Amino acid sequence: MKPFASRYLLLVAFSLLLGACQSTPPAATEVPDARATAIAQLQQNIASSELATAEDQLAALQAQSPNDPQLEPYQRQLAEAYLQRSQIVLQKGDVNAAATALSRARALMPKAPALTGGVNNAIAHARKAELEQAEAALKAAEAKPAAKVIDPTAESTTVALNLKDIRQMRRQLDAIASDVVNYQCDVSIQAPRTEDYPWLATLLSKRVKKLDAGFDLQIKRQILRHIPAQIVLSPRKAQ
Repeated sequence: MKPFASRYLLLVAFSLLLGACQSTPPAATEVPDARATAIAQLQQNIASSELATAEDQLAALQAQSPNDPQLEPYQRQLAEAYLQRSQIVLQKGDVNAAATALSRARALMPKAPALTGGVNNAIAHARKAELEQAEAALKAAEAKPAAKVIDPTAESTTVALNLKDIRQMRRQLDAIASDVVNYQCDVSIQAPRTEDYPWLATLLSKRVKKLDAGFDLQIKRQILRHIPAQIVLSPRKAQ
């Protein structure tokens, strides 16, 4: 019986071992492909205009796999995204930001100058226009007579009027009228009494019309009981 029992036990053990081998589950869950994950993140950042982050991710992938042709489409997509950003900010008038974005597009696609040529010409034209505008503004400023009472760089200048000395007040109004015309100022007459406004406005208007009959004089009245009579001059902003 012993040989039979031994053979039986051996057969049972072999069967259990065979069943265990056949039912063994996979060794472990497959480890995610880090490269595929990185490429997916790269695509997402390009699509969401996180271009600086995408550029760093692309550089890391290229460092891991130099000259990998699979990365070239993503490099071109990133360059085109930078190019599109350059066009958008240029349309908004931000020439410096447009030039920065264009430089990134060029760095990513140095062998495709045609890709950036159109935007490059637009930026050059915009810079030229900016320069011409600045030169025109400088010439206009140089052509203006020196300011007599206002600070041309300030948003507004307040001139206190000497109502007790009529001669001095008239000289003040002469100087104010000159600056109003030369520096295209809006005027606010601030006085403690209602009756002060009409004759001050009339005296100033006559002087302005004498200097420039076509000048569109804008006068605002403010009655302020706690202050002496004064005139506030505000240069109009260039359109």
